[in-house]
Amino acid sequence: RRMLECLHGQGHMYATDVDPIESEKTRKRLAELGFGEDILTIRRMNFSEIDKVADEKFDFVLADLGVSSMQIDNPERGFTFKQRLRELDEEELVGLLVENSDEPYAQCIASEIMRTFARGETIDTTRQLYDAIARALSFLPKSEQKDMVKKSCQRCFQALRIDVNSEFEVLYAFLEKLPTVLKPGGRVAILTFHS
Repeated sequence: RRMLECLHGQGHMYATDVDPIESEKTRKRLAELGFGEDILTIRRMNFSEIDKVADEKFDFVLADLGVSSMQIDNPERGFTFKQRLRELDEEELVGLLVENSDEPYAQCIASEIMRTFARGETIDTTRQLYDAIARALSFLPKSEQKDMVKKSCQRCFQALRIDVNSEFEVLYAFLEKLPTVLKPGGRVAILTFHS
């Protein structure tokens, strides 16, 4: 909304989002504030396809990386990790956790997940994954466990989400296309909370 206000009715803004629910909510909210299709176009697509957003080049590009907490909080709309966990062996899972989230206890967590599967148990819910991580970190002093389990859970969910959504590949595709879609002197800002 603030960026649209800065246009003072001149120019045009394009926005992309793969989430149909949030795209429509945003379109409706901004239209009610007076920002209609004459100044704003919302496309349901991944930002890695920036070269297909418009026929013209951009003065400014803003990319907000990651996923909305609304998708994670709602299990009907969130990412799915249960199948991906079953596809990986222990070494691959360790690599995924280290590469995608710098998880310091990656080996312990991956080993516990594999032990869980070896016992014939499943990890189909976020709670089951949380419990596996808690078991993996049970060696930590009791006073540190709750906080460390919470942080490791956040990192593990990030790592799995990045993998499931191919977020690095999407980012690389976006970065490669930037020079071709910017006007001379154009600017780019990238917002991320990743480490």
